[in-house]
Amino acid sequence: MDIRNGIGKKQENQYYFEESDKLKAAIELIKIGFPIDEIAIALSWKNFEGLVGEILSLKDFAIIKNLILTKPRMEIDVIGIRLGIALLIDCKHWKRYSNSALTSAVKKQIERTKHYTSKTPGAIAVPIIVTLYQDKLDFINGVPLVPIFQFPSFIDEFYGNLDQMTTIE
Repeated sequence: MDIRNGIGKKQENQYYFEESDKLKAAIELIKIGFPIDEIAIALSWKNFEGLVGEILSLKDFAIIKNLILTKPRMEIDVIGIRLGIALLIDCKHWKRYSNSALTSAVKKQIERTKHYTSKTPGAIAVPIIVTLYQDKLDFINGVPLVPIFQFPSFIDEFYGNLDQMTTIE
């Protein structure tokens, strides 16, 4: 990987890399077959959110990152919209999880999703949590907890499994 891939800049005889180049490099590595979870571990939480957005974009979703809602103020990490359904994703780049922490994250994401749909007439939205470390897809209160390594296949199968998930209108 180098400047031919749009990663880094060369000035005189030196190469310069910015923080955003790390995400670009991660996507290139995933495209050539590197394990997505091993790549995600090396990313910052911000680039982890960027990676989730890039995966959605590659799957033909329209993307909104870091949407701020007001009254009350809430932030949604990543929104992917396709076929009239919004996936509202909270990205958890945590090293350790407890059930209570995940349950709390799910409750907050459901509240953010309700807030989003109240401000977006006609919206149909699904709250989702994408995690860094987890061995399998799981659900809490109908909200999918998706390990990053399963996220691409989760998206591929999303519309066929929609009846198993909490949807908020």
